[in-house]
Amino acid sequence: MTQGPKRSAARIGVSRHESGKWDRRQDSVAVEEPMEIRLDVPATGGGAAGGGAEGGRAERGRAEIPVSVTMRTPGDDFLLVAGFLFGEGLVGDRRAIVDLRYCRNVSPQEYNVVTVTLRDPIDPASLTRNFYMTSSCGVCGKGSIEAVEVQGCTRLPRGELSLSAASILGMPEQVRAAQAVFEETGGLHAAGLFDAAGTLLDVREDIGRHNAVDKVVGAALLDGRVPLHDHVLAVSGRASFELVQKAVVAGIPALVAVGAPSSLAVDLAERFGMTLVGFVRGAAFNVYAGGERVEGVA
Repeated sequence: MTQGPKRSAARIGVSRHESGKWDRRQDSVAVEEPMEIRLDVPATGGGAAGGGAEGGRAERGRAEIPVSVTMRTPGDDFLLVAGFLFGEGLVGDRRAIVDLRYCRNVSPQEYNVVTVTLRDPIDPASLTRNFYMTSSCGVCGKGSIEAVEVQGCTRLPRGELSLSAASILGMPEQVRAAQAVFEETGGLHAAGLFDAAGTLLDVREDIGRHNAVDKVVGAALLDGRVPLHDHVLAVSGRASFELVQKAVVAGIPALVAVGAPSSLAVDLAERFGMTLVGFVRGAAFNVYAGGERVEGVA
């Protein structure tokens, strides 16, 4: 499971205008590249022997199925893949994943194709169901929320988690201070995982906010730490339906966002008993759902 050598930031030449003058200098920008995810699964029945799922191939009793292409910032690729598959319900725990590896000899996309070897076969139809759920294609909100329930997600436990205002207000700055690549480029989102005491446990960066969350969840999955009950997820941007969905699947009972939530994100948080906090800026924030976990909420 050795990670690839690609860099998360690149240096490019820019023309800069400042105080009425132009000069030529080097600037750092966040790298954005595609990553294809493929599943290597045990072949099942005649379908896999004849080629398996659309676009897949079978070899030595196994089938390779292309699953998705996502734009991401290189770095923590295997964590991203593990978290993505877990969030989509394609793997249920660490034991389902036998190996993660880069596909070599696929120039010019070397280190941009990751194959995941799964222990058990999957139903190809499940790919359609899962990716429909987060495709942002304008499907009605009720159907989107019910799709999360189909994955087997249940209402989050109340637990012992209790958040103070001071703890919530301090989370975005802790995440920001731990963003090494953002410091260099100014162009990446981040997701941070906190324990019940407000201690920052992990931070991951990516040009896509959903990818940053997948990296955090993937790290916990591969460490055997999911579900993440009594933990808090803090994100650098807005709280979309997709981010709340990923937190629900991971069993995270509280999501803190620097930006605003969407109406569907609030609906989903309420349905599953999640604490959803947004607009955490300066000395203020809003609690949109699950106020019972926030100290002082009336």
